[in-house]
Amino acid sequence: MAGRAVAGAVLGALLWGCGLALQGGMLYPRESASRERKDLDGLWKFRADFSENRLRGFEQQWYRSPLRESGPTLDMPVPSSFNDVGQDGQLRGFVGWVWYEREATLPQRWTQDLSTRVVLRIGSAHYYAIVWVNGVHVAEHEGGHLPFEADISKLVQSGPLSSCRITIAINNTLAPHTLPPGTILYRTDTSMYPNRYFVQNTNFDFFNYAGLHRSVVLYTTPTTYIDDIDVTTSVDQNTGLVHYQISIQGSEHFQLEVYLQDEEGNIVARGTGARGQLQVPNAHLWWPYLMHEHPAYLYSLEVRLTVQTAAGSMSDFYTLPVGIRTVAVTKNQFLINGKPFYFHGVNKHEDSDIRGRGFDWPLLMKDFNLLLWLGANAFRTSHYPYAEEVMQLCDQYGIVVIDESPGVGIKLSQSYSNQSLQHHLEVMEELVRRDKNHPAVVMWSVANEPTSFLEPAGYYFKTLIAHTKALDPSRPVTFVTNSKYDTDLGAPYVDVICVNSYLSWYHDYGHLEVIQLQLATQFENWYRTYQKPIIQSEYGADAITGLHQDPPLMFSEEYQKSLLERYHLVLDQKRKEYVVGELIWNFADFMTDQSPERVIGNKKGIFTRQRQPKGAAFLLRERYWKLANETGYHPAAEKPPYLVKSPFTW
Repeated sequence: MAGRAVAGAVLGALLWGCGLALQGGMLYPRESASRERKDLDGLWKFRADFSENRLRGFEQQWYRSPLRESGPTLDMPVPSSFNDVGQDGQLRGFVGWVWYEREATLPQRWTQDLSTRVVLRIGSAHYYAIVWVNGVHVAEHEGGHLPFEADISKLVQSGPLSSCRITIAINNTLAPHTLPPGTILYRTDTSMYPNRYFVQNTNFDFFNYAGLHRSVVLYTTPTTYIDDIDVTTSVDQNTGLVHYQISIQGSEHFQLEVYLQDEEGNIVARGTGARGQLQVPNAHLWWPYLMHEHPAYLYSLEVRLTVQTAAGSMSDFYTLPVGIRTVAVTKNQFLINGKPFYFHGVNKHEDSDIRGRGFDWPLLMKDFNLLLWLGANAFRTSHYPYAEEVMQLCDQYGIVVIDESPGVGIKLSQSYSNQSLQHHLEVMEELVRRDKNHPAVVMWSVANEPTSFLEPAGYYFKTLIAHTKALDPSRPVTFVTNSKYDTDLGAPYVDVICVNSYLSWYHDYGHLEVIQLQLATQFENWYRTYQKPIIQSEYGADAITGLHQDPPLMFSEEYQKSLLERYHLVLDQKRKEYVVGELIWNFADFMTDQSPERVIGNKKGIFTRQRQPKGAAFLLRERYWKLANETGYHPAAEKPPYLVKSPFTW
C-alpha cells in the first residue's frame, strides 16, 4: 500500500521521498462559464491516532470505510488547525498522524457527463498528506503551505454515485529533511519519562500548528482545458506589454483567443494562440499603495479555449487578474515601474486565537484594514507561503509582498544534504508556480536565518538561489540572514540583502544607548562587502500589553517604542544611501512553543493577537505616513488613511 510505505517511516528514520518533478499548472480554482466550484469548508470527521507507533490507522485501513466505523470521531472545522479547537491538552501538542473525513454530495452532471473533469484540491495540509476518495489512494504531498490536487473523474464517474467520501491523513512530524526541519527526541530514561516517550524539537520561534489550514474544494473543467497561464509584463514608454504563455491539456488541436479588459470591462488588447504579446497603449500601471494616485490597477486577461470533438465543440474559459508593472534592482535602489520604492511594512504570521493557522476571511480583512490604517505598503510572508486569497488581496490593495518559502530553522548539518536541497528546490518550484502571476509579489525569499558556519551551506544556497532565478528571471531573489557579513552563504548571489537584528534585546539587554552605533556599523559592513541594497527585514522588542515603565524597561510598552525610535534614527540616515526598506517584527503577537522566554507566545507584535494596538502601533503609523509623504503619493493628507483606499476605487 502506497500510504503505509510513507507511514512506516514517521517515527523511525523519518526520511520521506521528495517526489517526482512537477508537472502541470496550479491555477486558482475560479468559476467561469465552463467551470464550477464546490467548497468543502465546514465540519469534518476527525481522529488523532494516539497508538504508540501512530500507525493504527494504516494497519486497520481507516480509509477503506467511514471513519466512524473504526472508532469515535470528533467534529473538526475546516479550515483550521486542530490544536486549539478542543479541550484536550494531548491533542494540542499531538505529533503524528491525524485523520480527516468528509462526505461530499456531487451534482448529477459531474458524475454523468464524461466530458467533465472533476478535481479535488487541497489548499494546505500541514505537513505530509495522503488522500483517498472512496477508499482509493489519489494523492500524496509533502509540505504544509502550498496547494495540491488530484483528478478524481474516473472515481466519481464510474457508476451511479451521488456522493464521494474524502479521507485525508496528515502527519505534522518534522524531520531533518523536511521544510521547515525538526527532530524527534526520544526520552529513554524510564525513571523520568513514560515508555516510548518523545518530543518534537524545532529551531523556529512559532507554534507548529497542523491540520487542514485552507479550503478543500472540488472543481470542474472540460476534459480539454486551460492548464496554466504564465504572464510577465514590461513597459515601453507609455505602452504596457503583456507577455503570455498558455498550456493546454487534453488535446493538441485547439483554438485560443485572449482578451485583455480594463477595470470598466473594455477590451484594450486581444490575441490568438498559446503564446504572444499584448500591447496596451497608455497603460494603467500597477502601483503600490500610497505610491500613486490610482494604485493597484488590475486588468483582466480572459482566455477562451475552443476544441472540436466527435461530440461537437467544447470550450473552456479562465480569467486571470493582471497588473502591468516592472521591478528592478540597482546597487542602492529597489525600483517599481522605474521609480525608487521604499518598503515600510511588517512581518506577519498566519496565526490567531482558536483557529491557529486556519484561513479566516474576517481576520484577513481586519489585518488588511490595519495595514491601510498603519500606512504599511509591504509585508513579508514570514516564514512560509500564505494563502492564495492573501496574495489576491495584496494585488487588489497594492500591498507589496516578499514571498518566502518555509525554509526556516535550517540549523542541522543533515538539513544541508542533497535530499534536503532537492526538496527545497521543489518547494520553490511549487511556490513560483502558484504565485508567479501576482503583481504584488516583487521578490522571492528562499530562507530565513539559516546557520552559516556549516560547510555545505554555501553550495546549498548558491544552488537554491540560482534555481529560483531560473524559475523566474523577472523578480529579484533574497534570503534573510541575522549573521555578520559572511561570504559562505547566499549573500554574494542574492539581489537584495535582508538583515534581521535585535539590538538591545537578545544581547546588550536593556541598553538602548548602543543601538545607533551597532545598527550603523551593521549597515556599513554589509554594504561595503556586497554593494547591494539592504532591507532591515526584522527588528523589534517584546511588549506585554498594559505593562508600563518609565524610564523604559524591557517588556514594557515604553521599551518597545524607545527601541523602535532608536532604529528609526539610523534608518532615516541610511535610507538616503542604500537601505531600501524596514519591516517591523511583528505585526501581531503570535503563538510559540512553551518556554521560559515566552509568556503564551511571542509578544513582539505592535498589535495584540486579538488585533488591538499597543503604543508602538501609533508610533509606527505616524512614521509610515510620514514616509509616504516623503517617498510616495497619497491623495490627501487631510483624509483619514482608512478612507484612502478600497479595492479598485478611490
